Amino acid sequence: MLQYDFESSIGYWLTLATQAYHRAFSDEVAPYGITYRQSQVLGWLALEHEISQAELAARMLIEPPTLVGILDRMERSGWIVRQPCPGDRRKKVIRATPAAEPVWNDIVACAQRIRSRATEGISPQQLQQVHETLRKIHANVAGVDEQAVVSPTK
Repeated sequence: MLQYDFESSIGYWLTLATQAYHRAFSDEVAPYGITYRQSQVLGWLALEHEISQAELAARMLIEPPTLVGILDRMERSGWIVRQPCPGDRRKKVIRATPAAEPVWNDIVACAQRIRSRATEGISPQQLQQVHETLRKIHANVAGVDEQAVVSPTK
């Protein structure tokens, strides 16, 4: 019989929480005609402003051909443009268009509702401790100095 102490496993709880969060988020954005993956694309573009197609696939943890289908639909909707990279014309750089702004506003509103639900009953001090702990876990697993983990607000 396979045995493992899941109750004390950080990976188990991180995975379980992430999956529940993603399901709730998907359910929240679906009525707006937005998929979770589309919201990820726009989220990375909000953070980075532009990103190569290969880098985006890596950050989303999906295969590049899978990303192509997502981007094709988003481009047809007018939410993004793909342009050759100035330094390497083989690469495609993705940028959001002005048409993505109302979509992004819907995504942000959905994210705020999910965040509120996820943090219900958690004090500001506890939430700060969660952020600090997750930052430390990320640094440890990624093998980087904790100070190198850049906050999106910095």
